[in-house]
Amino acid sequence: MSDDTLSLLLSSPDETARRARQLARRLLPGDVILLSGDVGAGKTHFARALIAELLDYPEDIPSPTFTLVQTYEGQSGAIWHADLYRLTSTHEIEELGLVEAFHDTICLVEWPDRLGPLAPAGALHISLFPGDEEDSRVLTAQWTQADWSDRLTEWRI
Repeated sequence: MSDDTLSLLLSSPDETARRARQLARRLLPGDVILLSGDVGAGKTHFARALIAELLDYPEDIPSPTFTLVQTYEGQSGAIWHADLYRLTSTHEIEELGLVEAFHDTICLVEWPDRLGPLAPAGALHISLFPGDEEDSRVLTAQWTQADWSDRLTEWRI
């Protein structure tokens, strides 16, 4: 395994949420998490747990499937949660203001393949796939920005 890839077996939805909360504690404004996987793979479950960890007060965290983007005010600034499944062009993404948000908010993007050339180079790519056991998932994280290696140290445990 290279320094820029990490794979985890998540035994349950609770384990998935626990790993999302661990990551949340390491995020900074300007961090972008690109969440890939088939429908039902656990992307929204992961995102909800991560966002909940960043909020000062508990609040409802709906899926942005129909609204496209949900925003929250977190402990260290704004959080954007985007679901790009229904989008068909990068022009639509630009109209959402998502590209500007990449610079100074924490952004979680489901269906990041829709970003095409707009995907930020320093993003953390997380893919979720069904595991061999019921309710288990395999999480694969990939990155090119060197500081992710340090920030993901506790995930290696």
